Amino acid sequence: MLRTLAARHPVLLVLDNAQWLDAESTDLLRFALRLTPPGVRVLVAECVQGGAPVGELLCGPGVPAIRVPPLGADEVAELLVCHGLPARLAGRIHQASGGNPRLALALGHSLAEAAEARDCSAHHADPLPVSGQAREVARRLLAGAPAQARRTLLLAALAARPTTSVLRRAGRPDAEAELAEAERAGLVRVGEDGGVEFTAGALPTALAADAGWPERAAGHAALADAVDDPVQAVRHRALAVDTPDQWLAAEITEAAAVCRRRGQRALAAELGLLAAERTPSRLAGEELARLVTAAEDAGWAGRADLARRATRAVLARDASPADRVRARLAVIDAAGQALGALDETFAYAMDEAAGDPSLQAAVQLRIAWKNNLSDGDPVRSRDAAAAAGALASLGGDQTAEAMALTVRARMGRILGDAGAEEILAEALALPAPEVPLGMRNAPQYLAVRHALFDDRLADARGQLMVLLPAVQRTGSAEDVFEVLRSLTEVELRSGRCEAASAHARRALELTIEAGLSPGPAWYVAAMAEAMGGSFARAAGYARRGIQASQEEHDQVFLSRSLHALGLVELATGEAAKAVATLRRVAELEAAQQVVDPSILRWHGELAEALIAADAPGEAAELLASVRTVALGLGRTGVVAALDRARGLCLSAQGEADAAVRLLEATAERFDDLLLPLERGRTLLALARVERRRRRRAPARAALGAAAEVFERAGAVPWTELAREPAPGEAGGVQVSAAAALTEAETRLALLVSQGASNQEAAAKLFLSVKTVEARLTRIYQKLDVRSRAQLATALRTG
Repeated sequence: MLRTLAARHPVLLVLDNAQWLDAESTDLLRFALRLTPPGVRVLVAECVQGGAPVGELLCGPGVPAIRVPPLGADEVAELLVCHGLPARLAGRIHQASGGNPRLALALGHSLAEAAEARDCSAHHADPLPVSGQAREVARRLLAGAPAQARRTLLLAALAARPTTSVLRRAGRPDAEAELAEAERAGLVRVGEDGGVEFTAGALPTALAADAGWPERAAGHAALADAVDDPVQAVRHRALAVDTPDQWLAAEITEAAAVCRRRGQRALAAELGLLAAERTPSRLAGEELARLVTAAEDAGWAGRADLARRATRAVLARDASPADRVRARLAVIDAAGQALGALDETFAYAMDEAAGDPSLQAAVQLRIAWKNNLSDGDPVRSRDAAAAAGALASLGGDQTAEAMALTVRARMGRILGDAGAEEILAEALALPAPEVPLGMRNAPQYLAVRHALFDDRLADARGQLMVLLPAVQRTGSAEDVFEVLRSLTEVELRSGRCEAASAHARRALELTIEAGLSPGPAWYVAAMAEAMGGSFARAAGYARRGIQASQEEHDQVFLSRSLHALGLVELATGEAAKAVATLRRVAELEAAQQVVDPSILRWHGELAEALIAADAPGEAAELLASVRTVALGLGRTGVVAALDRARGLCLSAQGEADAAVRLLEATAERFDDLLLPLERGRTLLALARVERRRRRRAPARAALGAAAEVFERAGAVPWTELAREPAPGEAGGVQVSAAAALTEAETRLALLVSQGASNQEAAAKLFLSVKTVEARLTRIYQKLDVRSRAQLATALRTG
């Protein structure tokens, strides 16, 4: 067969999953391949797990080998979406699967099935169940290591921070050699310092699950004597026994307190649950106190699984209403952005808090957060915060009172209330200790956000650098993320793209590690990439942020991720898509009753997209209405961004001189405001206007100035946009033959000149066929041509 095929044309023979070939099949294939003509090529896809690769057995030694790398987090997200699994789980599934696609899918399906069994949606911080198909895939991978190595791997799986020296002290004298075998099988990585890291997070879980209790207990007992950290020693001693022990429970409780002081809240929650389990039944009061504290630690750490587990135990006991409320609030705090599914928890908490103003204030505060985040209703959020503040004052809880004032100030800013700053000042005047409700809800942090909104970037950056170590000490991953998010935004607006990208990477890593809601992290990554990385990667992050926010009913970050995507679409010339995307932002912001345009600055982008899509009249109306609000609120930076779009609008309406004057003045204003990227974008707009009126030298000068600004800021994709167009490129066409055309007309002209039909052009540009026909008529008139052939010639000649 191979000879017959190869006689007619080249043949590629693909052998997939070649590691499962038996000896007879391998011999037969090797025999056949020796007799085939040179026109036959072989591609052998195999998982190499020790021994000679099948490719070498079939084709001889020295055959070229290409190592297929694991999937990245982006590719895992795409894989999950294609299989109908929640994208918000992509980060944790990537970490647990190590990028192995089969294991990633198996984990995704296992998690979805577990959520279905609980009759609720899978939470982004839930533990990944290594069961069923996922366990089988993990077992297959682990089968690549010999039995002796698997015993060492089990100890490594049970240790929090395994190293070769710890494993040797725990009774594995040949740890280095056995780990080397596991490393060759692709199961672990051993660092130069001896640190051991599993290539997939599901592997240690599978190892521990497959080991029997006696084997696990013996492993923990050996590790208790081998580890250096006293906290970990206590943890291993606790896990080596399964009987109540009053003194051991007290030791574990003290270890949890140490973790709390270190900021290791997730570990504190785990230890708190262990302490409760090891507490004798006669000490029911101590057991209950440990459970409530464990729930609160889990709430701090964003560990929804631990918070639910501790809360279920509290509710199963004879707990006071106060303890029940504290436990339920921990579940709410651990939910992150996914507050929409907790209505029942809120209802029970409110009922049990009756008669205690401080507890009622705590519940009302969280209702205020939910009203804004999940329901997109700042008015109800403000009203709930006002109720919380009154209750907190009645209960003498000044911390909760400050938090309530903070929410009122935040909602006031959204609603365009001029008194919002006075309310924030009132909150700042109250005592501000490190509070269990989190720094992200404290007045100091809102003051930073207001400084960012007002373009007081040096002030914002200085305050954030003070807050960052403080939140790291508290152990709240969500607080640390919030500070990193704001630092990213401040650095981007300040024109320090490299620093912004570093903060965004840390924020994304923290989100995956701590199991936080991924929507906000993907938005931050999208903005960092859109300014300092790659438009393509930015669009990918933005789309995942949109999907995750929709899955979690997070209206706030849905708007933000859509804005990031619309910005990329506008920058890459997809005006019709940008209009559609940014109109969704406008609809969401209207539904959320957002008045202040400084919070999410999409208005200028939508106006620019409308102009590029040949709708300058609609753009002018939008700009006029928003400009009135921005001037009334004193939002100088917003007014400048609107003026950039107004300059493009004037150009599209035939007022080129006025457009140039306005854009030159706007570029200077952005320079005064110390907003370099905004200045660079304004210079790009100026170059576009100068091109349109065939003034090549000023256009080149504006482009050169923009490129210099972007290069200095590290804004890689914008630097590329500002390059001088080469002859024959689309930019060159705009300077010459198509100088009279708008951007939207130029895009259509290029498509049609390249052979697209009216229907194809309409589909590509997201327009109706009638709109394409009308726009094509105007193009013919402007260029004085009568056919597609003449149009192509005019553009080519130009």
